[in-house]
Amino acid sequence: MLLAIDVGNTNIVLGVYDGDNLLCTGRLSTNINETDEEYAMKIHSFLSLHKALSIDGAIISSVVPALIGTLKRAVKFVTGVVPLVVGPGVKTGLPIKIDDPAQLGADLVVGAVAAKEKYECPLIIFDLGTATTGSVINRNGEFLGGIITTGVGTSINALATKTALLPQIDIAAPKKAIGTNSIDSMRSGAVIGTAAMLDGFIDRFEEELGEKANIVVTGGLGRVISQNCKHKTVYDRNLLIEGLKIIYDKNTEV
Repeated sequence: MLLAIDVGNTNIVLGVYDGDNLLCTGRLSTNINETDEEYAMKIHSFLSLHKALSIDGAIISSVVPALIGTLKRAVKFVTGVVPLVVGPGVKTGLPIKIDDPAQLGADLVVGAVAAKEKYECPLIIFDLGTATTGSVINRNGEFLGGIITTGVGTSINALATKTALLPQIDIAAPKKAIGTNSIDSMRSGAVIGTAAMLDGFIDRFEEELGEKANIVVTGGLGRVISQNCKHKTVYDRNLLIEGLKIIYDKNTEV
C-alpha cells in the first residue's frame, strides 16, 4: 500500500492506495510545533482506523518546509519506509516554463501532474485552500504560470478579526448575490465574489492562451465556489493525492 501525504498551510491530507485503488483519505491540522512522535501517533491512528497498516511506500509534498523532516521521520517510525519527497530531482514529467522552475510550489506541481493525466490540455487549475492558486497548462502540457492570492477562509478570518461588528461565519453560498443582512452579504462577497474572480481569470487566461481550456477546481472550498462559477468547471476533490500517486509511480518504475 502507498501512503500519500499533501501538507498544506492549514491541513495535511492523507491518502492510502492499494494498487490503483484509493482506499481512504483523511485530514490532520498542520502544526509546525508538533513533534515526530505526535505526528507518528496521528498517522498510526489514521492507518489503524482504516485498517491500512501494510504500507510499503510513501510520498510527501509540502508547502511547509519546517514539517518535511518531521513527517519523514514520523512516516518511517510508523511504516518503516523512507518517503519520497516531491522536489528538485524527482521525476514529474511536467515541463515548467516559469522564470525560475525551482520556485514552483510542490502543491502546484502535484496538481498539474494529476490534471494532465486526467483531463485534456489546455488546462486551468484552481486550488482553493489557505491561499487561492491558479495554474495554466498549454495544449503541449507545459506549465506556463498562474496566480496566487488570498484564500477564501483567510479573507473571512481577516475580515472578522479586523472589524468590530462583523462575525466569523461558515462559508456557504447565499441564495442571491445581493445580501440583505451582514452574514449573507459576507457570504456573497466570499463565495460569489471568489467565483466571479475565477470567472474573470478564466477569461483572461483563455485570451492569453488563444483558445478555450478545461477548468479543474480542487481544495477544501472548491466545491461551493465552483458551483457558483459561470464557466463550466470540474470539481476534483482528490486531485493532489492522485498526483502524488502518479509521481510516486514515475519514480519507482523498474
